[in-house]
Formats: sequence, C-alpha cells, structure tokens
Amino acid sequence: MKMKRLGRTGLIVSELCLGTMTFGGTGMWKAVGQTQQDEADTIFKAALDGGINFIDTANIYSTGESEEITGQAIRNAGIARSDVVLATKVMGQMGEGPNDCGASRHHIMDQVDASLKRLQTDHIDLYQIHGWDPVTPIEETLRALEDCVRTGRVRYVGVSNWAAWQIAKALGISERLGLARFETLQAYYTVAGRDLERELIPMLQSECLGLMVWSPLAGGLLSGKFDRDGENDNENSRRSGFDFPPVNRPRAFDAVDAMREMADGRDGASVAQIALAWLLHQKAVTSVIIGAKRIDQLEDNLKSVDIELTEDELSRLDEITKLPSEYPGWMFERQGEARQQFAES
Repeated sequence: MKMKRLGRTGLIVSELCLGTMTFGGTGMWKAVGQTQQDEADTIFKAALDGGINFIDTANIYSTGESEEITGQAIRNAGIARSDVVLATKVMGQMGEGPNDCGASRHHIMDQVDASLKRLQTDHIDLYQIHGWDPVTPIEETLRALEDCVRTGRVRYVGVSNWAAWQIAKALGISERLGLARFETLQAYYTVAGRDLERELIPMLQSECLGLMVWSPLAGGLLSGKFDRDGENDNENSRRSGFDFPPVNRPRAFDAVDAMREMADGRDGASVAQIALAWLLHQKAVTSVIIGAKRIDQLEDNLKSVDIELTEDELSRLDEITKLPSEYPGWMFERQGEARQQFAES
C-alpha cells in the first residue's frame, strides 16, 4: 500500500480509502448496503491490516448511522485516534426543515458538532462540503469552515461534486480573505467515466488539490459481473437496486472486455482489480475510495495495489475510453503545439 501526500498539506494518506456508505442501511441507503456493527468491525479491521489509514463517511449516509458505526468501529479496533485519517461530509438533508441541509453557517455549525458526537471524536481530519449549494454565498460557507478549523473541530477542509470554476472561485476567496482553503476534491472518476479530465483535473493539478475518487467501479458496473444486456449473476448487487452513477454503457463494456483479458492474464486477478489499478496509475489521483458489503469484496479490492499495468495496457484502455474531442480543449492543443515544442527543445 503506497502512501501519498494529501494535496499540498503535510497529511499522508493511503492510496486506498475505506468508504463507509455501506454501513447502516436505512432509507434509500438499503440498496447500497446494510452492514451492521459486527460486520463493519470486521471490514474495518481488514482495511487496517491491508494498510489503509484513510476512512471516509458522510453525515447523510443512512442519516447519521454510518458515522455512528464508523466511530464505534474505530473504538472497537482498539487503535489510537491518530492512527487513522477520518473524513466526513456535510450538505445533505438531515431533517425536514428548510435549514436542515445546505452549506450555510447554520447547517455547518449544527452538523459539525453532530458528526463529532456520532463519530465519538473531538476532531475531524477532513471536513468536506458534499455538493454545491446554489443558495448560500461561498463566502459564508468558507467563513464557517474557517471557524471549524480555528476552533480545532476540523483540521482540513475539502469539497465534493463541484465544478472547476466553483472551486477556483472558492480558492480565490480563501486566499483574499485569509481563510482555510479547500485541499481536496472528492469526485466520480472511472476508466469508463473520465469527464473530470476536461476541466477538473487540470485545475486540481494547477492548484495542488488532492483527488479522492468515489464509486471507482461505477456502482459495480465495472466489477465484471454485468454483461451488455444489464444482467448480473447476483440480483442483490448494488446496480440492480440503485442504478447510479450514470455511465456510457457501450464504452464501459468495451473497457470491461479489455480488462477481463488483462485480468485473465494475471493469476487470480479480477476485472475490479484492473479497474482500480487503472485509477491508481493516474497521476492526479491521491486516494481511491473503496466500499464493501462483505469482507471478500474488500479483500479483492485491496489486491489492486499489487497490479502493475503495462504501458501497452494503459494505452489500450486510454484508446477505448478516451473522451471525444471538445472545444476549447482541441483548440488548446492546436494553438499550444508550437510553444510546447520550443519549451521542450
């Protein structure tokens, strides 16, 4: 298991991160997973034994139940709090009122304390805004996060599911006002879903933000269990009950076919391991979030860190799944070609 620096911070995290969205299983989250405390303890311990020190959850997962199970799992593992980097998120609907969601000061201040209580800790290592709030001014959100950092309840802040321009604007405001800045983006990225390569990854690399990848197997679609007709050998799979995130299926199954060949050429490897390994080979990726309902799923995913894809394999997957050319990207390449040649001469 490799360790990587989280963005431009001094924090070091494992290249795989344990996601706990499967913990709990109330409401809409039943389709994702219904892992209860005993199973969660087993999964958590196996993740630690596999070299993972990075844990990600969110207040909205099973409306707080995931945080409660995660916090108890840390206690039950008998480890020091400093041995794990704990991340959670805020923004989703946590009650019936109009102020029970969003990125307002009101909601952030209420929820950071609630998350600390559920997680049984006095600080959150990485506190992330879970989505874009079209109502709250960015300045209000950033000032609230600064207060969370200043009071010691939070150590670093990040964001999830924002556009590149929104993050860039927030970074400018943070610098101008001297506030804690976003150090990470948590975003969807797979070999079959490479949209963030257009704007987000160039921005992350320019501004030195870490990238945490959610749903690296596209909700199980890249596990190798599905065929082109959408059938699956397990009717209880996540995709069968929760068809998310949206995926270009022809492109995804072309990738699965290629990855299956690569897996067959390696003794005991799975399609899922190849899909995860592809992400681990991407320079912009800091940590890939893996979730599991069963211990065998986690154990399979952990083996992805041992797979080295060849240049030919990476080139083949790139050719199969590359994004169609889009303006202004193709114009950047055309106009910048001569300058790049001079710079490299």
